[in-house]
Amino acid sequence: MSLDKVEQRMQELRATIVRHDELYHRKAKPEIEDGDYDALKRALSDLEGEYPLFALTDSPTQRVGDDRSDGFQSYVHRERMMSVDNTYSDDEMREFHVRMVRELERDEFALVVEPKIDGLAVSVTYEGGKLVRAVTRGNGVEGDEITANARTIATLPQTLTGTAEAPLPDVIEVRGEIYLTNEEFQRINAEREEDGLDLYKNPRNLAAGTIKQLDAAVVAQRKLEIVLYGRGYTEPVDAWPETQQQFHAWVKAWGLPTVEHQWVAHSAEDVLSAIRELDAVRGGFVYATDGAVVKLDSIALQRTLGATSKAPRWAMAYKFEAERAETQLKAISIQVGRTGVLTPVAELEPVQLAGTTVSRATLHNQSELARKDIRVGDFVAVEKAGEIIPAVIAVNLEKRPPSCQPYVFSETCPVCATPAVQLEGEVAVRCPNRECPVQVRRRVQHFASRACLDIEGLGEAMVDQLVEQGWVKRLPDLYHLDRQNLLTLGKSVGKSTDKLLAAIEASKQAELWRFIHGLGITHVGTAAAKDLARVMGSLQALAEAPMEAYLRDKESVISGIGKTMAEAITGFFAEAYNREIVADLAAAGVEPEAPNAGGGGTLFAGQTFVLTGTLPTLTRNEAAEMIEAAGGKVSGSVSKKTSYVVAGSEAGSKLAKADKLGVTVIDESTLREMLDG
Repeated sequence: MSLDKVEQRMQELRATIVRHDELYHRKAKPEIEDGDYDALKRALSDLEGEYPLFALTDSPTQRVGDDRSDGFQSYVHRERMMSVDNTYSDDEMREFHVRMVRELERDEFALVVEPKIDGLAVSVTYEGGKLVRAVTRGNGVEGDEITANARTIATLPQTLTGTAEAPLPDVIEVRGEIYLTNEEFQRINAEREEDGLDLYKNPRNLAAGTIKQLDAAVVAQRKLEIVLYGRGYTEPVDAWPETQQQFHAWVKAWGLPTVEHQWVAHSAEDVLSAIRELDAVRGGFVYATDGAVVKLDSIALQRTLGATSKAPRWAMAYKFEAERAETQLKAISIQVGRTGVLTPVAELEPVQLAGTTVSRATLHNQSELARKDIRVGDFVAVEKAGEIIPAVIAVNLEKRPPSCQPYVFSETCPVCATPAVQLEGEVAVRCPNRECPVQVRRRVQHFASRACLDIEGLGEAMVDQLVEQGWVKRLPDLYHLDRQNLLTLGKSVGKSTDKLLAAIEASKQAELWRFIHGLGITHVGTAAAKDLARVMGSLQALAEAPMEAYLRDKESVISGIGKTMAEAITGFFAEAYNREIVADLAAAGVEPEAPNAGGGGTLFAGQTFVLTGTLPTLTRNEAAEMIEAAGGKVSGSVSKKTSYVVAGSEAGSKLAKADKLGVTVIDESTLREMLDG
């Protein structure tokens, strides 16, 4: 390759990497996988080493990816916040160990191997034991101050207390990662799928996008977690333990969440053995891990080795290759969501991937489908994004059959044939027909679900029949069902029909928050619905409330309802169709029970409960309702503020966390005794 072509290739690589840095760090919407991105940086780094004449001091290989975004104030780190160099190679990990042996002039030292949690890097500062600041890594020198959003993380203590064994410095910066558990990621995506919205690709992108929301109320709805595993600035400057292992012990003693799994190694082969062990067990972790981080244990030796311009020389990340499988795309189907969004889904020749058989995979949206030029008949690479959701990653063009034609996205709804629309500023293509049978089914299923009205007998099969017969086209139609019509749905259905009609009639007096949640307003989940019910007092008041009812001088009026949610609520009721739904529900005799109308209890006032595992006789929803009826609060995560953890069989990490924090653990029978007074 001529020097001119080398220089041109390096310029192309820099431009490509900068573009992908912007997508990954600032927008949390990467277009390529981590392995492909790392390969680009490795190619540029190799060329810079071979042709130093063309190397630049501000090359993306020499700096930390910048995650700063508009809307947040910048804060300069008092101690630089670096990233970690990485490798996918056993030999390079061995070379890392050899380099430390050479530079330390000793071959006996300990290393700590920790899981590499896939999240957003953050630094939290405590002064006098009080949480005063949370800042993203940014460009390593300064980052976005996200303190208000970080305070919504239930597992991040607002205050710390030192001990004799673990004294607390006057000022301390602790570095770590904000992430989402796999369970929470799946919950959020299930809700989005129900709403017909694009699914998030992996927990990391969702966590990064969430913590950068300008509305803390939206952040609070998504149960972010945090893990802390590194040190930053301190006062006094030497107020740190002597080893990384001791650091973890101190952080834990202060009440901060830290990594649960660690291995200690004394040689390169010990390190690789620990990495293999981590790879074997990480499937059982509650969070996504994309590798291991190997750190020199001694803090003094860490200082001896120092750092490059962007990474410590005493640490190295070993990244796991994502498991991929190749299979043939047999068809592309279009799913219609509750809000009318048309989502393309790949129908695949079944293939084994990460221990499961995969026959369907998300294609995300029309633009993604077109960008990757995915065609029916292609042989495609499938990967579990974040090791959770199967997704089509790439097309094997060498195997593309000559008969493959570019996929033409449907111009009409595949269910009702209504012309599809694409609203300005949206990626999504929608069916605008409110009476599209699939949309109606999904809206009614959501409305009648346990999380909303909990109407017994109104399951998916019954909803399908009601919509198919044309008896239910809008939610209020449920309250006008004709008994004689229902009796035609099968033999001996008299008793079940009467039970269903009785359940629908009884739902007219359900709690107000259930109706609010049941309407399907974007961003309004159970917690927000309860907040709204408490303040508004009726569906009509909610439908008529102006923006000033939620925001005044840019400040939230209702706790838990911020700008994003306020805009979603007022936008929902700005549509005449939705206002008519509320009016017609009232005309049908719906009279929701306002909060405290039934004399809500105060037995558990001020107490917070967390439910985990399978209870003997109660579902989690039933237990939560009993606790809330007694004035208590139910949270999804354990913290120092938790009063009780109610544990059933197969209780997992929440039980372990309760033990660590000294939170009282009770069973169902004890809960019932407490409720009985």
